[in-house]
Amino acid sequence: MFENAIEELRRFGVEYNLLDKKILLMFSGGKDSSLSLLLLKRAGFNVSALTFFHKWSWKEPLHWAMKFTQEMKVEHYLVDITDGLLRETSGRKGPICIHCKKVMMWNAFWFAKNNGFDLLAKGDNANDKIIGALLDQCVGDIRLCEIPRIGLPILRPLIHYTAKDVKMMTEEAGIQPYRMYEYGRRRQWREGCPLQYIDREEFLTKKLMDTAYRINYEISRIARERNIRVSVRVPSFEIMCWGCDNETLKEIENMIERIKGEPDGRTPPRKTKK
Repeated sequence: MFENAIEELRRFGVEYNLLDKKILLMFSGGKDSSLSLLLLKRAGFNVSALTFFHKWSWKEPLHWAMKFTQEMKVEHYLVDITDGLLRETSGRKGPICIHCKKVMMWNAFWFAKNNGFDLLAKGDNANDKIIGALLDQCVGDIRLCEIPRIGLPILRPLIHYTAKDVKMMTEEAGIQPYRMYEYGRRRQWREGCPLQYIDREEFLTKKLMDTAYRINYEISRIARERNIRVSVRVPSFEIMCWGCDNETLKEIENMIERIKGEPDGRTPPRKTKK
């Protein structure tokens, strides 16, 4: 499937005269964006990578992503969006991911414009399709979407492939992104950012962000050691875990209490054992 995807993408690039265009891929270092980068590179596109990070980003996946692009000899830009994220989110209700995506898209647009890129690319797969007004603006093959309000064409090399297809191709290509062993807000094994575990009804503050990062980073140590999946919501301190036994849950609870201080008896940690 992987080799066929390369050939199909190359034919698409020739048909739409894209191989000589400068393409900037929004690159998180996860499966989708890593596979997108490899496919574009192997298919002969002129692609560079753009990674956004902030004060609360996982450091280990970022280091893996930098090594991945270095080995591929792909130009890789890193942009710190900490200040913009704080301006966009402080005092607003979550989920924080909605606000963060706005900051990233705005920064990606201006970075591409100011550095002479012709297209933006994203790692969206078929499970990420947005039905409605956004895709209604796409004429023809939705892999290449002219969206007026974005200001640049958007290239989605994986949009016709399902998450299952992506998993198969990353395994075939030998792509193994660094994992933090998160549980995920959506009840799936979704790696991402610790800020996604701030409770949705909470008003966003820097203090909550600091707490979400610290607790989930410490918890990830236990998860990696025991090959389980764990994340903790903040400030409810709900434990979401796949593969935890009672001993592990107790250890996690103790770690939470050490970090957040002595409990007041009103909001004890809640367990979600799967």
